[in-house]
Amino acid sequence: MKRGASGLSLVVAVDKPQGMTSHDVVGAARRIFDERRVGHAGTLDPLATGVLLVLVGPASRLNDHLSGHDKSYVARIAFGCSTDTDDAAGTPVRTCAIPDEVADGGFARSVLQRFTGPQTQLPPVFSALKRGGKKACDEARRGNVIELEPRDVIVHAADLVRIDARDDAVFWDVAFTVSKGTYIRSLARDIGRTCGSEAHLAALQRTVSGAVTLDECVSLETLAEVGVRAAIDPVRALGYPICFVESDDAARVRNGAKLSLQRAFHRYERSSARDLCACTSGVCSCAVPADGEAVSVVAADRLLAIYRADAAHRALTAETVFQEGVSRGRGL
Repeated sequence: MKRGASGLSLVVAVDKPQGMTSHDVVGAARRIFDERRVGHAGTLDPLATGVLLVLVGPASRLNDHLSGHDKSYVARIAFGCSTDTDDAAGTPVRTCAIPDEVADGGFARSVLQRFTGPQTQLPPVFSALKRGGKKACDEARRGNVIELEPRDVIVHAADLVRIDARDDAVFWDVAFTVSKGTYIRSLARDIGRTCGSEAHLAALQRTVSGAVTLDECVSLETLAEVGVRAAIDPVRALGYPICFVESDDAARVRNGAKLSLQRAFHRYERSSARDLCACTSGVCSCAVPADGEAVSVVAADRLLAIYRADAAHRALTAETVFQEGVSRGRGL
Protein backbone atom coordinates (compact mmCIF):
# COMPACT_ATOMS: atom_id res chain seq x y z
CA MET A 1 0.00 0.00 0.00
CA LYS A 2 1.32 3.44 -0.89
CA ARG A 3 2.46 5.76 1.86
CA GLY A 4 -0.45 7.82 3.14
CA ALA A 5 -3.01 5.34 1.76
CA SER A 6 -5.13 3.92 4.56
CA GLY A 7 -7.20 1.49 2.51
CA LEU A 8 -10.31 3.40 3.57
CA SER A 9 -12.95 4.66 1.16
CA LEU A 10 -15.84 6.45 2.83
CA VAL A 11 -17.86 9.64 3.24
CA VAL A 12 -18.39 11.48 6.52
CA ALA A 13 -20.54 14.50 7.28
CA VAL A 14 -18.81 17.11 9.44
CA ASP A 15 -20.38 20.06 11.22
CA LYS A 16 -17.75 22.57 10.15
CA PRO A 17 -16.84 24.97 12.96
CA GLN A 18 -16.67 28.70 12.42
CA GLY A 19 -13.22 30.09 11.67
CA MET A 20 -11.92 27.03 9.82
CA THR A 21 -11.65 26.81 6.05
CA SER A 22 -12.97 23.74 4.28
CA HIS A 23 -9.34 22.89 3.53
CA ASP A 24 -8.57 23.05 7.28
CA VAL A 25 -11.26 20.41 7.85
CA VAL A 26 -9.74 18.26 5.10
CA GLY A 27 -6.36 18.55 6.83
CA ALA A 28 -7.86 17.43 10.13
CA ALA A 29 -9.51 14.45 8.42
CA ARG A 30 -6.17 13.46 6.84
CA ARG A 31 -4.64 13.27 10.30
CA ILE A 32 -7.59 11.41 11.80
CA PHE A 33 -7.71 8.74 9.10
CA ASP A 34 -3.98 8.74 8.24
CA GLU A 35 -5.02 9.15 4.62
CA ARG A 36 -3.58 11.70 2.18
CA ARG A 37 -6.44 11.38 -0.33
CA VAL A 38 -9.13 13.46 1.34
CA GLY A 39 -11.42 16.00 -0.28
CA HIS A 40 -14.70 17.75 0.36
CA ALA A 41 -17.89 18.46 -1.54
CA GLY A 42 -19.28 22.00 -1.49
CA THR A 43 -16.93 24.65 -0.07
CA LEU A 44 -17.94 26.60 3.03
CA ASP A 45 -16.34 29.98 3.83
CA PRO A 46 -14.49 30.28 7.16
CA LEU A 47 -17.39 32.36 8.52
CA ALA A 48 -19.89 29.56 7.86
CA THR A 49 -20.72 26.48 9.90
CA GLY A 50 -22.69 23.34 9.17
CA VAL A 51 -22.84 20.44 6.75
CA LEU A 52 -19.57 19.67 4.98
CA LEU A 53 -19.19 16.32 3.24
CA VAL A 54 -15.65 14.97 3.65
CA LEU A 55 -14.54 12.29 1.19
CA VAL A 56 -11.85 9.86 2.33
CA GLY A 57 -9.64 7.73 0.09
CA PRO A 58 -10.93 6.80 -3.39
CA ALA A 59 -14.31 8.18 -2.32
CA SER A 60 -12.79 11.63 -2.97
CA ARG A 61 -13.67 10.98 -6.64
CA LEU A 62 -17.34 11.48 -5.70
CA ASN A 63 -16.71 15.22 -5.37
CA ASP A 64 -18.35 16.28 -8.63
CA HIS A 65 -21.40 14.12 -7.94
CA LEU A 66 -21.95 15.29 -4.37
CA SER A 67 -21.20 18.99 -4.99
CA GLY A 68 -24.01 19.45 -7.49
CA HIS A 69 -26.97 19.02 -5.14
CA ASP A 70 -29.24 21.77 -3.82
CA LYS A 71 -28.29 23.11 -0.40
CA SER A 72 -30.14 24.77 2.47
CA TYR A 73 -28.88 27.46 4.81
CA VAL A 74 -29.95 29.71 7.65
CA ALA A 75 -28.41 33.11 7.03
CA ARG A 76 -28.25 36.25 9.16
CA ILE A 77 -28.34 39.42 7.04
CA ALA A 78 -27.10 42.60 8.71
CA PHE A 79 -28.43 45.91 7.33
CA GLY A 80 -26.80 49.32 7.32
CA CYS A 81 -23.30 48.32 6.21
CA SER A 82 -21.71 46.63 3.20
CA THR A 83 -18.24 45.07 3.14
CA ASP A 84 -15.68 44.32 0.45
CA THR A 85 -16.26 40.57 0.87
CA ASP A 86 -20.05 40.86 1.29
CA ASP A 87 -19.78 39.18 4.70
CA ALA A 88 -18.72 39.98 8.26
CA ALA A 89 -15.13 38.85 7.56
CA GLY A 90 -14.58 41.82 5.25
CA THR A 91 -13.79 45.49 5.66
CA PRO A 92 -16.76 47.90 5.78
CA VAL A 93 -16.94 49.98 2.60
CA ARG A 94 -20.30 51.77 2.90
CA THR A 95 -22.68 52.58 5.72
CA CYS A 96 -26.14 54.12 5.61
CA ALA A 97 -29.28 54.72 7.57
CA ILE A 98 -31.65 51.74 7.66
CA PRO A 99 -35.14 52.46 6.26
CA ASP A 100 -37.87 51.95 8.86
CA GLU A 101 -39.71 49.37 6.74
CA VAL A 102 -36.76 46.96 6.94
CA ALA A 103 -37.91 46.11 10.46
CA ASP A 104 -41.39 45.17 9.21
CA GLY A 105 -42.10 41.46 8.67
CA GLY A 106 -44.54 42.00 5.83
CA PHE A 107 -42.05 44.14 3.95
CA ALA A 108 -39.29 41.59 4.55
CA ARG A 109 -41.40 38.72 3.17
CA SER A 110 -42.34 40.73 0.09
CA VAL A 111 -38.67 41.44 -0.65
CA LEU A 112 -37.66 37.82 -0.13
CA GLN A 113 -40.41 36.70 -2.48
CA ARG A 114 -38.75 38.76 -5.21
CA PHE A 115 -35.56 36.75 -4.68
CA THR A 116 -37.11 33.32 -5.23
CA GLY A 117 -36.96 31.46 -8.52
CA PRO A 118 -34.40 31.45 -11.37
CA GLN A 119 -32.20 34.53 -11.47
CA THR A 120 -28.84 35.90 -12.56
CA GLN A 121 -26.38 36.54 -9.76
CA LEU A 122 -23.07 38.41 -9.71
CA PRO A 123 -20.58 36.46 -7.53
CA PRO A 124 -18.68 38.28 -4.79
CA VAL A 125 -15.39 39.90 -5.75
CA PHE A 126 -13.77 37.81 -3.02
CA SER A 127 -14.64 34.33 -4.30
CA ALA A 128 -12.75 31.19 -5.31
CA LEU A 129 -13.86 31.52 -8.92
CA LYS A 130 -11.00 31.55 -11.39
CA ARG A 131 -10.32 33.68 -14.45
CA GLY A 132 -7.24 32.95 -16.51
CA GLY A 133 -6.10 30.45 -13.89
CA LYS A 134 -6.17 33.07 -11.12
CA LYS A 135 -8.55 33.04 -8.15
CA ALA A 136 -10.67 36.17 -7.86
CA CYS A 137 -10.13 36.34 -4.09
CA ASP A 138 -6.33 36.14 -4.40
CA GLU A 139 -6.28 38.92 -6.99
CA ALA A 140 -8.69 41.06 -4.94
CA ARG A 141 -6.31 40.85 -1.96
CA ARG A 142 -3.60 42.21 -4.26
CA GLY A 143 -5.86 45.07 -5.28
CA ASN A 144 -6.65 43.62 -8.71
CA VAL A 145 -10.40 43.21 -9.12
CA ILE A 146 -11.30 40.53 -11.65
CA GLU A 147 -14.45 41.07 -13.65
CA LEU A 148 -16.66 38.06 -12.92
CA GLU A 149 -19.49 37.01 -15.18
CA PRO A 150 -23.03 36.84 -13.78
CA ARG A 151 -24.23 33.27 -13.38
CA ASP A 152 -27.62 31.60 -13.51
CA VAL A 153 -28.82 30.26 -10.16
CA ILE A 154 -32.09 29.19 -8.60
CA VAL A 155 -33.38 30.20 -5.17
CA HIS A 156 -35.98 27.57 -4.40
CA ALA A 157 -37.03 29.12 -1.09
CA ALA A 158 -36.29 32.25 0.92
CA ASP A 159 -38.31 32.16 4.15
CA LEU A 160 -38.11 34.76 6.89
CA VAL A 161 -37.32 33.10 10.23
CA ARG A 162 -37.23 36.22 12.38
CA ILE A 163 -36.32 39.91 12.48
CA ASP A 164 -33.97 41.18 15.17
CA ALA A 165 -34.48 44.95 15.31
CA ARG A 166 -32.35 47.01 17.66
CA ASP A 167 -31.82 50.73 18.16
CA ASP A 168 -28.95 50.89 15.70
CA ALA A 169 -29.21 47.66 13.71
CA VAL A 170 -31.65 45.34 11.96
CA PHE A 171 -30.97 41.67 11.18
CA TRP A 172 -33.00 39.22 9.12
CA ASP A 173 -32.63 35.51 9.77
CA VAL A 174 -33.58 33.79 6.51
CA ALA A 175 -33.85 30.10 5.56
CA PHE A 176 -32.64 29.65 1.97
CA THR A 177 -32.72 26.60 -0.28
CA VAL A 178 -30.63 27.19 -3.39
CA SER A 179 -29.07 25.51 -6.40
CA LYS A 180 -25.40 24.71 -6.81
CA GLY A 181 -23.20 27.78 -7.24
CA THR A 182 -25.48 30.22 -5.42
CA TYR A 183 -23.64 32.69 -3.18
CA ILE A 184 -25.60 33.56 -0.05
CA ARG A 185 -23.24 36.53 0.39
CA SER A 186 -24.43 37.90 -2.93
CA LEU A 187 -28.06 37.41 -1.89
CA ALA A 188 -27.43 39.37 1.30
CA ARG A 189 -25.75 42.19 -0.65
CA ASP A 190 -28.50 42.38 -3.27
CA ILE A 191 -31.32 42.13 -0.72
CA GLY A 192 -29.86 45.12 1.10
CA ARG A 193 -29.79 47.20 -2.07
CA THR A 194 -33.35 46.21 -2.94
CA CYS A 195 -34.40 47.50 0.48
CA GLY A 196 -32.73 50.86 -0.22
CA SER A 197 -29.95 50.05 2.22
CA GLU A 198 -26.58 48.36 2.45
CA ALA A 199 -26.22 44.85 3.85
CA HIS A 200 -23.80 41.99 4.37
CA LEU A 201 -23.90 38.38 5.53
CA ALA A 202 -23.34 38.32 9.29
CA ALA A 203 -23.57 34.55 9.89
CA LEU A 204 -24.30 31.41 7.90
CA GLN A 205 -25.11 27.81 8.73
CA ARG A 206 -25.55 25.11 6.10
CA THR A 207 -28.33 22.85 7.32
CA VAL A 208 -28.74 20.49 4.35
CA SER A 209 -26.51 19.35 1.49
CA GLY A 210 -28.46 17.18 -0.94
CA ALA A 211 -29.99 14.47 1.26
CA VAL A 212 -27.59 14.99 4.19
CA THR A 213 -28.84 17.03 7.14
CA LEU A 214 -27.09 18.76 10.02
CA ASP A 215 -28.41 16.08 12.41
CA GLU A 216 -26.19 13.52 10.64
CA CYS A 217 -23.02 15.55 11.09
CA VAL A 218 -20.34 15.04 13.70
CA SER A 219 -17.91 17.53 15.15
CA LEU A 220 -14.21 17.12 14.40
CA GLU A 221 -13.72 16.10 18.03
CA THR A 222 -16.29 13.32 17.68
CA LEU A 223 -14.83 12.28 14.34
CA ALA A 224 -11.44 11.86 16.00
CA GLU A 225 -13.07 9.59 18.61
CA VAL A 226 -15.26 7.38 16.39
CA GLY A 227 -13.30 7.39 13.11
CA VAL A 228 -14.78 5.12 10.45
CA ARG A 229 -17.96 4.62 12.50
CA ALA A 230 -18.99 8.13 11.42
CA ALA A 231 -19.28 7.03 7.77
CA ILE A 232 -22.59 7.82 6.09
CA ASP A 233 -24.20 6.04 3.15
CA PRO A 234 -22.95 7.63 -0.10
CA VAL A 235 -25.74 5.90 -2.04
CA ARG A 236 -28.36 7.84 -0.11
CA ALA A 237 -26.29 11.03 -0.28
CA LEU A 238 -26.06 10.72 -4.07
CA GLY A 239 -29.78 10.03 -4.45
CA TYR A 240 -29.28 8.20 -7.77
CA PRO A 241 -31.26 5.14 -8.82
CA ILE A 242 -29.54 2.00 -7.58
CA CYS A 243 -28.51 -1.00 -9.65
CA PHE A 244 -27.69 -4.03 -7.52
CA VAL A 245 -25.28 -6.52 -9.07
CA GLU A 246 -24.18 -10.03 -8.12
CA SER A 247 -20.55 -11.16 -7.92
CA ASP A 248 -20.20 -12.02 -11.63
CA ASP A 249 -21.42 -8.62 -12.77
CA ALA A 250 -19.39 -6.96 -10.00
CA ALA A 251 -16.22 -8.28 -11.61
CA ARG A 252 -17.33 -6.80 -14.94
CA VAL A 253 -18.11 -3.47 -13.28
CA ARG A 254 -14.60 -3.32 -11.81
CA ASN A 255 -13.33 -3.60 -15.39
CA GLY A 256 -15.64 -0.81 -16.53
CA ALA A 257 -17.75 -3.10 -18.72
CA LYS A 258 -21.16 -1.99 -19.97
CA LEU A 259 -24.28 -3.35 -18.30
CA SER A 260 -27.75 -3.94 -19.67
CA LEU A 261 -30.12 -1.04 -19.06
CA GLN A 262 -32.98 -3.41 -18.30
CA ARG A 263 -32.15 -4.11 -14.67
CA ALA A 264 -33.78 -3.76 -11.28
CA PHE A 265 -33.52 -0.24 -9.86
CA HIS A 266 -34.43 1.17 -6.53
CA ARG A 267 -34.42 4.83 -5.41
CA TYR A 268 -33.32 4.91 -1.81
CA GLU A 269 -35.65 6.41 0.82
CA ARG A 270 -35.04 6.33 4.55
CA SER A 271 -37.14 3.76 6.41
CA SER A 272 -36.32 0.54 8.23
CA ALA A 273 -37.83 -1.53 5.43
CA ARG A 274 -35.92 0.37 2.74
CA ASP A 275 -32.69 0.15 4.72
CA LEU A 276 -32.99 -3.62 4.90
CA CYS A 277 -33.97 -3.86 1.25
CA ALA A 278 -31.11 -1.68 0.07
CA CYS A 279 -28.57 -3.90 1.79
CA THR A 280 -29.49 -6.92 -0.33
CA SER A 281 -29.06 -7.85 -3.97
CA GLY A 282 -31.96 -8.47 -6.29
CA VAL A 283 -34.20 -5.60 -5.15
CA CYS A 284 -37.08 -5.27 -7.62
CA SER A 285 -38.05 -1.92 -9.08
CA CYS A 286 -39.77 -0.69 -12.22
CA ALA A 287 -37.86 2.58 -12.38
CA VAL A 288 -35.51 2.54 -15.38
CA PRO A 289 -33.21 5.60 -15.44
CA ALA A 290 -33.63 8.24 -18.12
CA ASP A 291 -31.04 8.75 -20.83
CA GLY A 292 -27.91 10.32 -19.31
CA GLU A 293 -29.07 9.80 -15.73
CA ALA A 294 -26.46 8.65 -13.24
CA VAL A 295 -26.87 5.31 -11.46
CA SER A 296 -25.26 3.98 -8.28
CA VAL A 297 -24.01 0.43 -8.83
CA VAL A 298 -23.98 -1.51 -5.56
CA ALA A 299 -22.42 -4.90 -4.83
CA ALA A 300 -22.02 -6.63 -1.46
CA ASP A 301 -23.37 -3.53 0.28
CA ARG A 302 -20.68 -1.23 -1.13
CA LEU A 303 -20.90 1.50 -3.75
CA LEU A 304 -18.92 -0.02 -6.58
CA ALA A 305 -19.36 2.52 -9.36
CA ILE A 306 -21.28 5.39 -10.90
CA TYR A 307 -22.69 4.51 -14.32
CA ARG A 308 -24.69 6.54 -16.88
CA ALA A 309 -27.76 5.39 -18.75
CA ASP A 310 -27.34 5.22 -22.53
CA ALA A 311 -30.84 4.78 -23.91
CA ALA A 312 -29.73 4.58 -27.54
CA HIS A 313 -27.63 1.48 -26.82
CA ARG A 314 -29.86 0.21 -23.99
CA ALA A 315 -26.83 0.10 -21.76
CA LEU A 316 -25.23 1.50 -18.66
CA THR A 317 -21.73 2.87 -19.24
CA ALA A 318 -19.05 3.34 -16.59
CA GLU A 319 -18.20 6.84 -15.39
CA THR A 320 -16.42 6.30 -12.04
CA VAL A 321 -15.34 2.88 -10.77
CA PHE A 322 -14.13 2.06 -7.25
CA GLN A 323 -12.15 -1.17 -7.30
CA GLU A 324 -12.79 -1.98 -3.64
CA GLY A 325 -16.02 -0.02 -3.38
CA VAL A 326 -17.04 2.80 -1.05
CA SER A 327 -18.31 1.92 2.42
CA ARG A 328 -22.02 2.47 3.00
CA GLY A 329 -21.40 3.06 6.71
CA ARG A 330 -22.81 1.51 9.84
CA GLY A 331 -23.72 4.53 11.91
CA LEU A 332 -22.44 5.50 15.35
